[in-house]
Amino acid sequence: MDRKIEKKTWTPKFIAMIIIGVAVLSLIVYQLLFADNRSSLYVEKERLSIATVSEGEYKDYITVSGTMQPAETFYLDAIEGGIIQEVVRESGALVEVGDTILTLTNSNLQLDVMQRETMLYEQINNLRQTRLLLDQNDLNQQGQLAEIDYQISLLKPQYKRFKELHDRKLASDRELEEVKEEYEYNIKRRQLTYESYKNDSIARSIQLQQLKASEARMQKSLEGVGHILDNLIITAPINGQLATEKIEIGQSIQSGERYGQIDILNEFKVRVQIDELYLPRVRKGLRGNFSFSGDNYAVEIAKIYPSISEGRFEVDMLFLEGTPPGVRRGQSVRIKLELGDSERLLLLPTGGFYKDTGGNWVFVLNNSGEKAQKRNIRLGRKNPDHFEVLEGLNEGDRVVVSGYENFGDNEVLLLK
Repeated sequence: MDRKIEKKTWTPKFIAMIIIGVAVLSLIVYQLLFADNRSSLYVEKERLSIATVSEGEYKDYITVSGTMQPAETFYLDAIEGGIIQEVVRESGALVEVGDTILTLTNSNLQLDVMQRETMLYEQINNLRQTRLLLDQNDLNQQGQLAEIDYQISLLKPQYKRFKELHDRKLASDRELEEVKEEYEYNIKRRQLTYESYKNDSIARSIQLQQLKASEARMQKSLEGVGHILDNLIITAPINGQLATEKIEIGQSIQSGERYGQIDILNEFKVRVQIDELYLPRVRKGLRGNFSFSGDNYAVEIAKIYPSISEGRFEVDMLFLEGTPPGVRRGQSVRIKLELGDSERLLLLPTGGFYKDTGGNWVFVLNNSGEKAQKRNIRLGRKNPDHFEVLEGLNEGDRVVVSGYENFGDNEVLLLK
């Protein structure tokens, strides 16, 4: 006889399925509510540079490169062009005023000078000929006046005698009139000749002054033309050290071409290039310092060049307490340029992270040091050693400051 077997509800298989389902559901709930779902990356801790945020003295300075230059330089530009005939002083030589540096030859210039001198001599001779003609004309007029005066001196007593004879009826009216007319004619003639001579004398005096001035100018021009060839002999205008470009005998130099300079070695300055980012903060009077041959030297900004080239501008800095001994033109130094006073701030050491994050976020280690999590921050000023921390970090926080280029978009670093 068959017997009905009742089906059991809580079988071991069913219980196991329930347990597995509850476990899976619990895991899902944990992942949704409690688990860290952020992307993470395992990295070796030894490969990272880790720095601690601390409060300290912030020195507002930047490190810049400077080049030693003479405080005063006289540039040498060719007044006249030509071909180098002889190099008398080589680059680096010490020269004094008047020392010959090099000599040039220019046949075209020499021919031109000869032609100009010839023209000037001809013009000067023409002026002198004109002045001679004026003098001769003056002498001729004076001779005419002398001749008239001589005739008057003869006619005047003759006229008086004929008048006395006429009064005594010893001379006719016609004889008296002839003598009188000739006498009065010479009187009028002298008046007219004298007036002409006087006017000509005034004009002649003015003309002679003009001729004299013109001749003086031509003589000056002649002297200047003669000195043109002197420009082919190049001499030192000041005392100092000669620095020339590479020049060789037979090389051509154009008029106005700069072929060298003379440096006055009594004093030096430092020409410094600064990133244009700091232009609003740089002003005259800012100081800096650098080490040279074991000694420290202070310098001060004396001149700012506002033009910007390749993202940089230049300043000239002068020494405050003497020039370093043995310094050479072109030597480079590293200067700490102070932009402001020191103050106590919350500081984060500099590192490669800044170029990857722009200072907007960093990886901060947890207390155990096994994990570093991404955190938004805000940084302020920067010097070569530290950033000023404005927001997002506290004193004692440990920050990964090495480069982040290998971390991708991960938000958590698991340190091993």
